[in-house]
Amino acid sequence: MGPFEIAAIAIIGGLAYSAYDSYNKSKGKANSQDVADLKAELDKMKQRVATLESIVTDKSYQLKDQINRL
Repeated sequence: MGPFEIAAIAIIGGLAYSAYDSYNKSKGKANSQDVADLKAELDKMKQRVATLESIVTDKSYQLKDQINRL
């Protein structure tokens, strides 16, 4: 293996490492707008679950369910 081939392999390896490093750095970052949207959606879902829990635990709902089973 000649010196040009070794130099070419070293350059390609360095470029590959640089690309891999920048990919890993950018992969972990999230857009702040996306995070805010997800938090808003999570809050809406929590409210919906709380509403559903209050409906299901209501005594009139349980009574209707028992009547429907008969």
